[in-house]
Formats: sequence, C-alpha cells, structure tokens
Amino acid sequence: MSASLSTLPVNEHQRAPWVIWGAGAIGGAIGAAFINAGEQVIFVDNVAEHVAAINRDGLRITGPLGERCVRAPAFLPEEMVGQFAGKLGAVLLAVKSHHTRGAMETMTPLLTPEGYVVSLQNGLNETVIAEFIGEQRTVGAFLNFGADFLEPGVIHLGGRGAVVIGELDGVTRQRTDALFQLLQKFEPDAILTANIWGYLWSKIIYGALLFATALTNDSIADVLAMTEYRPVLTGLAREIGAVAAAKGIALLPFDGFDPLAFLPDATPGQTAKSFDDMVAHNRRSAKSHSGIWRDLAVRKRQTEVDAQIAPVIPIGAGCGISMPLTNRLVELIHRLEKGELPQALSTLALLGKNSDA
Repeated sequence: MSASLSTLPVNEHQRAPWVIWGAGAIGGAIGAAFINAGEQVIFVDNVAEHVAAINRDGLRITGPLGERCVRAPAFLPEEMVGQFAGKLGAVLLAVKSHHTRGAMETMTPLLTPEGYVVSLQNGLNETVIAEFIGEQRTVGAFLNFGADFLEPGVIHLGGRGAVVIGELDGVTRQRTDALFQLLQKFEPDAILTANIWGYLWSKIIYGALLFATALTNDSIADVLAMTEYRPVLTGLAREIGAVAAAKGIALLPFDGFDPLAFLPDATPGQTAKSFDDMVAHNRRSAKSHSGIWRDLAVRKRQTEVDAQIAPVIPIGAGCGISMPLTNRLVELIHRLEKGELPQALSTLALLGKNSDA
C-alpha cells in the first residue's frame, strides 16, 4: 500500500521528517540508524519493488554489525510531487552520482524556503546540488563504510568506516551540529569538519583505486596487496592528487588511506605504507568488493565513473595536468559496462597500456 503525507507523525524536534532520497545501501543504512535513534524518516527510491517491500515489511538491515528491521513510509519520486510540495526541510541525498541532477529537478520544488540537501554520495556532487539551491543550502558529507543493496527491502551493512559532515564554506551551523550528533548514533567516530573538500578530494583518489580494483574479480584487499600492480595504481592516484594540489585542496586521511602518500613529492615508503594500511582495513570488512564491482558483476548496470572520476579530467586540463591513466581507467570501465572486456587481472593489466586490447 502506498504511503501518504497524512500517515507521517510529527517530530517534536523539527518541522518535518528527515527525507532519505535514495534508500539503497548508504541511504538505507543511515536512515535505519536515524529511525533507531527515535527520528522520523521517510524514504524515497526509484525502485518500485524496494519501495513496496519497505512499506509492506519494513527495511531490514543485515550483516556483522547486527540484524534489525525498521519501519518508515517509502515513496517513489513521482509520488512526492504534489503532496510534498514546499514541505521538505532536510533531504539526505543518497542516489548514484549520475542521478543527482535528475533527483534535484524533482526535489527542488518540494523543499521549504529554508530546506537544504546533504550529499551522502561519492564525487563532487555538492557542486551540482548547489546549481539548484545554492551553496548555503547545500551540505557536504563523506562516507566510507561498507554496505550493499541485497534485494528489495534488504540492506547488508558489512563494516564500519569514516563518516564526516561539513558545510561547504567551513562554517558550522546549527543544522550541521544537529546532523553530526545524529550521525554519531550511526558511527560513534563520526567527524564534524571545517574542510569537507579535503575529504571529498581524498575520496576521489581512493575511489579511482576502487574503480581500478573493479576491473578484476579479485577483492579490494587482494588487488591492493599485489605489488606488481602498485606502480600503475600509484601513477593513477598521483594524477588526481596532482589536480587536488593544483586546486589548493588540503587533503585529509581516512580509514588507513593517506592521500599525502600519493602526491608527487611522496616517498616510496609513504606510498607502500598507505597501500599496506588500505589492505589491512579492507581485510577487516565483511564487504570484500566495492559497490563499483557489484554494479558491473552483479547488477549489470552503469557505474558512477562518469560522475565521480571523469569530471576530474577537465579540471586537470584546466590546471595544465595530463591524466592519461585516469582517461584510460574511464575507458576500461566503459568497455566493461558494454561487455567488451572481462573483469579479470588481464583487464587491470591494460590500465598501463595506451593501445586498445
């Protein structure tokens, strides 16, 4: 049965419930934690079967961090139009990066004049969100915990990871302090930062490495542990690190990943230690493969490479930085999406080559 606005209880702490727009792995896990903390939440997702399952049976969270089922109304995006116009105060956006613009087109008329959007995504989607509602109504976030969408109504939470929130201008406001306190219910070591861009650009470097591991069927940890591939992976990460440095971004570390180890002046010892630390962190997680790998191998759908990694290439060009490995990575992911190459170490080996297979 479809949910409706009249079924939503009033939250005594805020005018409207928290809206989780994109109830997949990230949005579902965080939304469930908010509900467990006593907050009112509504879910929005474009998968009809997922919405129906949540409304019928609740949202089930599985995995090594505990089993639980939470209940909250869920809607398709088109069901939000009309009954929610001008009523949404805080939206946590957790759709795939390449769906950001479409989500904002639907969502913007639904926000109150003071309503704001928090990007629970990978990439630099804050810039896209700000095109619609302005930087003052856009909040940045950085996430690195392991979660997967298993089936309609079921999310697997595989391991803990960094959770960071911060305003784009670095000034903490009442809304960000409230969100920070709530995010601590999900991740006790959550961070409130004045430098969210430092985390977002560091995640792009790390994200490029994850895209590279998804060229194979091997786990994240196994690929990062293979010393024969570390030189090309280092070269890839350093291309993006050079762009961040040129933009004056103060990169920040997380979960064993040291972005400074992939700047042009990093020592071989620094780089090797960061690889080893990333391997150790990923071996502790029940989530052995990235969501990128899952998009390619399991869900057989487009990845976020065009919204996460590709946008850095023109930024690099504007700084006079050549990015051949980043270009090559995007090309190889596209070929995997089309079924032209297998997910195998032989495809990862192509990353350092300039000619087509």
